Amino acid sequence: MAQKIPTEATMEKIVSLCRRRGFIFPSSDIYGGLSSCWDYGPLGVELKSNIKQAWWRAVVQQRDDMVGLDTSILMHPRVWAASGHLEGFADPLVECKSCHLRWRSTDLEADNCPACGGELTEPRQFNLMFKTSMGPVEDEASTVYLRPETAQGIFVNFQNVLDTTRKKLPFGIAQIGKSFRNEITTGNFIFRSREFEQMEIEYFVKPGTDEHWFNYWLDERLNWYLELGIKRQHLRRRQHTKGELAHYARSCYDIEYRFPMGWSELEGIANRGDFDLRQHAKFSGKSLEYFDDETKEHYVPYIIEPSAGADRSTLAFLVDAYDEEQDKDEVRVVLRLHPALAPFKAAVLPLSRRPALVEAAQQIYADLRQCWMVGYDDAQSIGRRYRRQDEIGTPYCITVDFQSLEDNQVTIRERDSMKQIRVPISELKNTLRAKLSGEPFDTQPLWTTKG
Repeated sequence: MAQKIPTEATMEKIVSLCRRRGFIFPSSDIYGGLSSCWDYGPLGVELKSNIKQAWWRAVVQQRDDMVGLDTSILMHPRVWAASGHLEGFADPLVECKSCHLRWRSTDLEADNCPACGGELTEPRQFNLMFKTSMGPVEDEASTVYLRPETAQGIFVNFQNVLDTTRKKLPFGIAQIGKSFRNEITTGNFIFRSREFEQMEIEYFVKPGTDEHWFNYWLDERLNWYLELGIKRQHLRRRQHTKGELAHYARSCYDIEYRFPMGWSELEGIANRGDFDLRQHAKFSGKSLEYFDDETKEHYVPYIIEPSAGADRSTLAFLVDAYDEEQDKDEVRVVLRLHPALAPFKAAVLPLSRRPALVEAAQQIYADLRQCWMVGYDDAQSIGRRYRRQDEIGTPYCITVDFQSLEDNQVTIRERDSMKQIRVPISELKNTLRAKLSGEPFDTQPLWTTKG
């Protein structure tokens, strides 16, 4: 029986696991990598995709007050003038006079260089937007920016969405997409990088109801992480002080997670008031008012914004799921991922490479792949293969043995408890579907064979 041992999911362990098992690699790895850029490997792309799908299902598919959007990364430069990014989207930058490394001054606890202890320059503002040129001629008129957030694409499409969906307030627009920030200080693996993916909601409400909806989304978003397996003691809510609030924000909370480097922001929920729509109406000359059929009023909606990072969420789910157990003479590493997030829902393991077993296992594998992402592994001992699947978070392993050829049954092993049940191949899909949906794992056979 495996014994629980104290587990600390250090960043070193998570980075090692991610690289070893194909979750995340450094970008341009064969050239020495590119600072703070990451590539998601075969398992990582599935995990991140499952997180995004779970988010989309919760905030769009299962609601009638939300629609989706996918806006362009490149936008008209006036968008960023209206939003304030051209003038105010900057961090205080200091440079070491000795080693010439640059730091964001707000990240420093002392007045000297963290690397060499040298003297630092006075802070100067550094705009975080990436600048590029559009068209064949590179001049000031052709300057465009890689978006630093997905939100502005939603704001400028507010009227388009309103006209085409005829939604009534309150309603929201959700978007998942890449954003880019030329961060001064990066690090902590995928927590802070220069290219990242956001999952954002802009929820439009009638002025005066904004406080209610702000509190509603604060609870809703916290519960989403809990429902997908994040431990409650690893989450907390932190209110922004007046000095921290963005110039447009009426109020803001961070949902923080206890990462290996300490408590840090996982998601922000902000009451943006009517700043954004008013600014874009002013700069574009287009009215962005809402007409309320019930009260016959024209007004500019207030906006509640829950903004989460897909990469930070991926890191949080990895850290929270990481576990170690003493199993005989070995340490069993387990990723206790929620089944909805696991890269593979199951893995098919023939007991040996005998042709008859391989043929039967391949048939089961092909059948299950019609429903889920499923792995197949026939290398090394069955124990080693179980350990590999445990380490990548696969909830169930299906072993095809020689008895399977006689009774048309297979063994299902559960990742977390390592318990096993024997089920008919004809009932395998239904059994997996039930277990993946939360049905308790029974150690006793669910079916018996007559004769």
